[in-house]
Amino acid sequence: MDKHTIPLLAIDGGGTKCLAVFTDRQGNILGQGKGGSSNYQGSGKDGVIRELKVGIEEAVADLCERNGIDVSHVEIEVECAVFALAGLDTEYDRRIITGLVEEVLKLLPIQVKHLIVENDGYAALLGATDGDPGILAIAGTGSIIFGINDQGQTARAGGWGHRVGDEGSGYWIGKQAVMAILKAYDGRNEGTRLGKWVLPHFGMENEEDLFNWVYGPEYSVEKVSELSRAVGQAASDGDKEAHQILEVAAHELFIAVAAVIRHLSFQNKPFTMILLGGVLQHEGYVRDMLMHKIKAHAPQVQWDKARKEPIYGVTAMGLSYLETKVSTKVQ
Repeated sequence: MDKHTIPLLAIDGGGTKCLAVFTDRQGNILGQGKGGSSNYQGSGKDGVIRELKVGIEEAVADLCERNGIDVSHVEIEVECAVFALAGLDTEYDRRIITGLVEEVLKLLPIQVKHLIVENDGYAALLGATDGDPGILAIAGTGSIIFGINDQGQTARAGGWGHRVGDEGSGYWIGKQAVMAILKAYDGRNEGTRLGKWVLPHFGMENEEDLFNWVYGPEYSVEKVSELSRAVGQAASDGDKEAHQILEVAAHELFIAVAAVIRHLSFQNKPFTMILLGGVLQHEGYVRDMLMHKIKAHAPQVQWDKARKEPIYGVTAMGLSYLETKVSTKVQ
């Protein structure tokens, strides 16, 4: 076996995709790969193991190709591996996810000296603000709000998963659309034309096809999340039900942001606010309404764009550990 020591393996795993990178101590990328959803609450444990393995294997292959190494005879020793994964909300989640990560590593030619497992939202916050005080609102497949103040205190709200939370997310919006269509079908509301956009998206003929799909094997969090675009189109075309769904989505996201503002004592202080995720990037009505509500609640808010991608926040965690480790040795 051809053995190589790599300082850092960083994994950013969200509800849609995961990105795996090997870096040196300066954060330069040595190899990278991509897999699918790595949230065990949505994709299941086997799905997470499969997608993490795919992403890391691609990163290993890229590393070998860049350095002229035979990938079939390589063994990699990683000084620090940081896995920032969606779905890590409780200590129970941490135990489950850590076990999944350890299982993945056993399937790969990789030995890890120090393992860090963290929530992907916290990593995204570090990447977006570059460590400065601020709040990050993410509304993509799921939703979560993270913040950090100038004392280094952190706070979060939401992110409790698609079964009991993720309000204002793509999945939440899509689920409301499905419910509205079925209610209209049996006459429990005034009617909506949401089916005009939703049913063709899945190639369905009627509402009964939609119902059967919801309880069938093809149903998934990711596919329901795709419907947020259809809701946006319906709202733009004047559908009142679609418009109301987006209005409630913005309000739910605001409630979560307001909670973090309160926890970090930002209401009467200047702070940076960053909006990320497919819903907040593509649904202008939700984004504009959320911004209006936040501005009215905390007038000194300052809007900014994410300075770096979430993977840089993951990398920063690992590099910080390596730097501390080196400093300790020098002392």
